[in-house]
Amino acid sequence: MNSRVKWDIKEGIGIISICNPPENYLYEPEFVRLETLREWTGEPTLKGILIRGEGKHFSAGGDLKRLFEMISAHEDLMEKLRTGHAVIDHLIGTNLPLVAAIQGVCFGGGLELALACHIRVASQNSIFASPETIHGLIPGMGGTVRLPATVGKSNALKMILSGEMISTDEAYRMKLIDFIVPGTEVFSFAFSLLRRMVKNLDPRIINAVMKTLQNSLILSPDKAIAEETKIFFELAQAEHSRRLSEPEI
Repeated sequence: MNSRVKWDIKEGIGIISICNPPENYLYEPEFVRLETLREWTGEPTLKGILIRGEGKHFSAGGDLKRLFEMISAHEDLMEKLRTGHAVIDHLIGTNLPLVAAIQGVCFGGGLELALACHIRVASQNSIFASPETIHGLIPGMGGTVRLPATVGKSNALKMILSGEMISTDEAYRMKLIDFIVPGTEVFSFAFSLLRRMVKNLDPRIINAVMKTLQNSLILSPDKAIAEETKIFFELAQAEHSRRLSEPEI
């Protein structure tokens, strides 16, 4: 299965490439083994992660043929879904900025993967959809939670119930994506954007920023601020110690 996903590190940025042509279907909810992902992202000098689809498309979503094969074979689909969620949770839990470089189709599970990213860059010819209802299903990888949090309940309801495709311009209008660039420039723009944000920062600082921002989403304001203060104090202590250890000129 891992041959359908590739990993590379360039200038401290991890690059996850979905490689299941032509439409880059996600073969299973756990589109990359969690153990493999932990190994990839365990590099302490990593500063960010960029997710893209190899070729013309980002991802057309889950492989329905494989899904129903699993049911026919009495495989534990619920467990597969849990491990798929664990993969996305791990990516978010790396406390690294996640950027999606999107071109072509971004449907279903592919859209849910993109929604887990902090920044989404899309080509002018991209199309987006949450088509699960057309197939007698609903989004199963966090789409019913992350889509309304991103585009609002009204837009999410229309996308999920209708299953209709929307253009890049419409996706930008509803704040589903953050940047629109020419198709040939999607990866280079997304990579340069991420590199500019992190290149001069220590991974500890990046992790601290991402953790505090995540806390603002999952904790009460009082608890989030308390955690921010704690992390600030820890960083200040570490920086003070580093400065004391530097030789005087």
